[in-house]
Amino acid sequence: MELLTGTGLWPAAIFTVIFILLVDLMHRRQRWAARYPPGPAPWPVLGNLLQLDLENMPYSMYKLRNRYGDVFSLQMAWKPVVIINGVKAVREALLTCGEDTADRPVVPIFEYLGLRPRSQGVVLAPNGPEWREQRRFSVSTLRNFGLGKKSLEQWVTEEAGHLSDAFTDQAGSPFDPSTMLNKALCNVIASLIFARRFEYGDPFLTRMLSLLEESLTEISGFIPEVLNAFPVLLRVPGLAEKVLQNQRTLMAMVDHLLMENRTTWDPAQPPRNLTDAFLNEVEKAKGNPESSFNDKNLRMVVADLFTAGMVTTSTTLSWALLLMILHPDVQRRVQQEIDEVIGQTRRPEMADQARMPYTNAVIHEVQRFGDISPLNLPRLTSRDIEVQDFLIPKGTMLIPNLSSVLKDETVWEKPLRFHPEHFLDAQGHFVKHEAFMPFSAGRRACLGEPLARMELFLFFTCLLQRFSFSVPDGQPRPSDYGVFAVPVAPSPYQLCAVLRQQGH
Repeated sequence: MELLTGTGLWPAAIFTVIFILLVDLMHRRQRWAARYPPGPAPWPVLGNLLQLDLENMPYSMYKLRNRYGDVFSLQMAWKPVVIINGVKAVREALLTCGEDTADRPVVPIFEYLGLRPRSQGVVLAPNGPEWREQRRFSVSTLRNFGLGKKSLEQWVTEEAGHLSDAFTDQAGSPFDPSTMLNKALCNVIASLIFARRFEYGDPFLTRMLSLLEESLTEISGFIPEVLNAFPVLLRVPGLAEKVLQNQRTLMAMVDHLLMENRTTWDPAQPPRNLTDAFLNEVEKAKGNPESSFNDKNLRMVVADLFTAGMVTTSTTLSWALLLMILHPDVQRRVQQEIDEVIGQTRRPEMADQARMPYTNAVIHEVQRFGDISPLNLPRLTSRDIEVQDFLIPKGTMLIPNLSSVLKDETVWEKPLRFHPEHFLDAQGHFVKHEAFMPFSAGRRACLGEPLARMELFLFFTCLLQRFSFSVPDGQPRPSDYGVFAVPVAPSPYQLCAVLRQQGH
């Protein structure tokens, strides 16, 4: 004891512990404020990290909601977090308080990857003039290149034809459709960004999609949450490189595609794609240090569109095909409507959707039941707000629990079952609920929603017009439980695609 005291180790240790506890208490002081949302008691320093199942966050949120209500609080290390549940609370947070919940928190692992703060993009960027400029550009450019116009519809329909040919090549044998769906949806995005498509056997495409899948796995789960909670760990030599290596490799492939596009770009000619349009804006912005049009933002916008625009839609289509083989009666009814409205020879068109209420209802129910983004990307309050009479201070991270909306027991007749009648009235007309929020809501709602809706309708109807899908003979019935990841995908399954005969 004398030795320890003499060396000063005991006083230093005691001081360190007291300092850590005081800092922790300081960060948690708002938890005791009147009207702050309730939540589980946090541990010092770690907060509630050890009390959550970070490999299945939706289930953790479900249990906590049952205990604490629609608006509850967590502490992720020293970061205060409020989870918003249920259609009323989510609409209040994202729409009524939309101006004050449009910001994004800093995510340390994305900063490490160089995705913030200098580069903005359209998904992770903080609220401000740069983000608004990039979002306006992305929306207007997508519209100019065919969002809602015949040209993009033709690209999607032609790609659906290529996908159908790939399914035909399986000759009715069992196969997992997810890889081919990824390639088809990637080509739609590539046509918009680079005005090109890849053959399904192209090694570059295969490698890029593999990296994309692995990189999405890297940023979810326990280790990324710990790195975000304790960003000092990102400075440990070799740790971040090992955990996030696929992210860096994927961005290198994006850079390669951008370099290829730049070599053939001619500013004197009309833009061929979104990248050309962005480069034209970079050229105009030369000498303007306030402009957000720069090379770093270009790679970020492209990465955002590839990730958000491809993976989410292909995963939804994977859910759609799974649910068709699990519910053959629904599949037959969709095909009957396709035969009556479109026939078996003409390609589907977006104009057909208005006359196909059942098919439209099925697609919406696939999105609701599949629930591929249960926890929306976090927001940050830019001022004190009130949600459901709770006071949420400025600087608090908000996580909208979209799963709690899509499966709200007060809204949906059968929230945990696949039930297309959720979107049909007594006369069989299509109806849409305010609780249908797979694309989120408010100022941060998915900017690619119109494109995604077009892709889902055209791919789904093209495939069911041409094929009947079934569980392979001798295989057990696949599960309709999802695998928690980014996004939530069906458990791996196989199906058989058999060409439909004329008149059947």
